[in-house]
Amino acid sequence: MLTEIQFEQAIAAFVTFFVLIDAPGVAPIFASLTAPGSPAYARKMAVKSVFVAGLILFFFAFAGAQLLHHLGISLDAFRIAGGVLLFLIALEMVFEKRQQRQKDRADQVLAEEEASGRLDDVSVFPLAIPMIAGPGSIATAMLFMQNAGGDPVGIGIVSFAIAANLVLACLIFLIAGPLMKVMGDQIAGAITRIFGVILCALAAQMIIVGIIGAFGLQIAGG
Repeated sequence: MLTEIQFEQAIAAFVTFFVLIDAPGVAPIFASLTAPGSPAYARKMAVKSVFVAGLILFFFAFAGAQLLHHLGISLDAFRIAGGVLLFLIALEMVFEKRQQRQKDRADQVLAEEEASGRLDDVSVFPLAIPMIAGPGSIATAMLFMQNAGGDPVGIGIVSFAIAANLVLACLIFLIAGPLMKVMGDQIAGAITRIFGVILCALAAQMIIVGIIGAFGLQIAGG
């Protein structure tokens, strides 16, 4: 059984990755990218994109510590940098800039497919990278795993949060077509903006913790 603190950590990790991956927000783009193909093609792209993204996220989650060590980067510095990056991503989500950039990238891929007259494999780019495993989710995977240290429970919590969100993303992609008809662009946009506000708060907390650790500050009353 998880303790209360561990349970809160698990919820925080799951919510953070859910907001960053933003499967409901990526679903319309996935639907447009796979629309020219058959249902079998869409299923293949959904499974393959999530699998590739999973390999990337887990690689950086477990190998990120060594990478930071060799680069001489402290955990607090990484917290601050990661928090700033997530805050910028959150602002883009709130003002719908991120979705527009992803849509432009998807339109470019579709134009190239139409010009070539064949269906390209869109699972690795742009789906797996950078829509699912983007800079924000990669940095967060590294940061959460660093926070877990060598604690098996902490490592399990972070791994489960990543895996659960990848499975959820795959399921959402598989039903992307009908889901978009039910949700519509306005509902999907509203959900993404709510996620952006939540991510802003999480990013601010990361920056605060990083600054406190880097400068050895004391929290009032703590």
